[in-house]
Amino acid sequence: MNNPNNYPYLPNTDEDRLEMLTKIGVASFEELLSHIPQTLRSGNLKLNPGLSEMELKATIQTLAEKNVPVSCQASFLGGGSYYRYIPAVVSNLSSRSEFLTAYTPYQPEVSQGSLQAIYEFQTAICRLTGMEVANASMYDGPTACAEACMMAYRIIKKNKIVFSQSLNPEYKNVIKTYVQACNLEYVELGNTIPVLTDLPTKVLENASCLVIQSPNYLGCLEDLTLIKKIQDNYGCLVIVVCDPVTLAVLEPPGSFGADIVVGDGETCGNGLSFGGPSAGFMATKQIYVRQLPGRIVGETQDKLGNRAFTLTLQTREQHIRRASANSNICTNQALNALTMLIYLTALGPNGLKDLNNLSFQRAKYLATGLNEITGVELYFKEPFVNEFVIKTTKDADEVLKLLLEHNILGGIALEHTYPQLKNCIMIAVTEMNPKEQLDKYINALAQIINFQPNKKLAKTSN
Repeated sequence: MNNPNNYPYLPNTDEDRLEMLTKIGVASFEELLSHIPQTLRSGNLKLNPGLSEMELKATIQTLAEKNVPVSCQASFLGGGSYYRYIPAVVSNLSSRSEFLTAYTPYQPEVSQGSLQAIYEFQTAICRLTGMEVANASMYDGPTACAEACMMAYRIIKKNKIVFSQSLNPEYKNVIKTYVQACNLEYVELGNTIPVLTDLPTKVLENASCLVIQSPNYLGCLEDLTLIKKIQDNYGCLVIVVCDPVTLAVLEPPGSFGADIVVGDGETCGNGLSFGGPSAGFMATKQIYVRQLPGRIVGETQDKLGNRAFTLTLQTREQHIRRASANSNICTNQALNALTMLIYLTALGPNGLKDLNNLSFQRAKYLATGLNEITGVELYFKEPFVNEFVIKTTKDADEVLKLLLEHNILGGIALEHTYPQLKNCIMIAVTEMNPKEQLDKYINALAQIINFQPNKKLAKTSN
């Protein structure tokens, strides 16, 4: 570099580089890379010429305009991430500087606000799930579920992890990654959906836990009254995955005796944002509190007798011997958990119930309308809340492609994760789908299913 001033954002001069190379005993940067085969280093990167700031901004704007945000479409996508309305108060409060810039509250005397927010989050999770204790949050739902499996193994000490076929595929993949790395066995129940209606109980012998989801990935409610029978007969723990929004109207898993309850907080004020970030939650019985991963904030008193908050349990590898840590996860999603807390507080129990009723009524209306189309049927007959599966006489991917021409994100083609569900589409409905969108979906799908090859498909207006 002859003139460093031409590159004001590059901190090192040629002299700086030479000094570093000399220090490590090589004469040039090329010599530093000499161990890399030439076949992997040949050819220049195909980069466009440099742009000015103004030109770059215009280029990025052009690329951004190729995206169509979910707010500009009729979205019926679900499968774990849902397009729900986020009240303005959520972003206004969660974006305050003291929350955005705060990190781990190691010093309780200067972190009372953050600690109280986490404590209130834990309280909200316990109230929703019907459990006795919750931790300060996890990375997301899938990691919370996998950590729950490891927690069950530490408690029961049996080498088998069993999970339902109707568990979210992302959760299953993370469980498999954890289990295989720990040299444990996993078994996926694949006989029926819902799984608890005809549970092959033989497989639960020598299992540390059974993981079920309700409503499951396909929208069906599981019969959680069977949890106690499973625990008594096989001695394994039962882990329940749930959507926190639906717990406002469904009986909480804790009331059925669930041992661990986990889920994802995306539905509670955290935006879709291309899949993240989010916050996972985990709640359990008091007797298992010391096996919870991560950390727990507790309420106490300061030396003056005032109410105060502090990190009570920290079974994490930064605070104790690594071999004794419950988990390598040693942090929590504080900002996303706070967002979830604000959302739950803003809506309150009655608001959450109204939200569920609205989503259910609209989902029921759409399911009924689609089921009346010749060539379309509601695939499962079990009760659902806001997500259901239809089967059509046409290829699901092609149907979704044609729906997209109507500006409708029609759902998820299930054949890719469930080969037995050929031509099946999973559809989610929330409060963001007004009746006009539901009617539009019904009319568009009717045209697609009864499409005549010689006739052009008419597009419906937005």
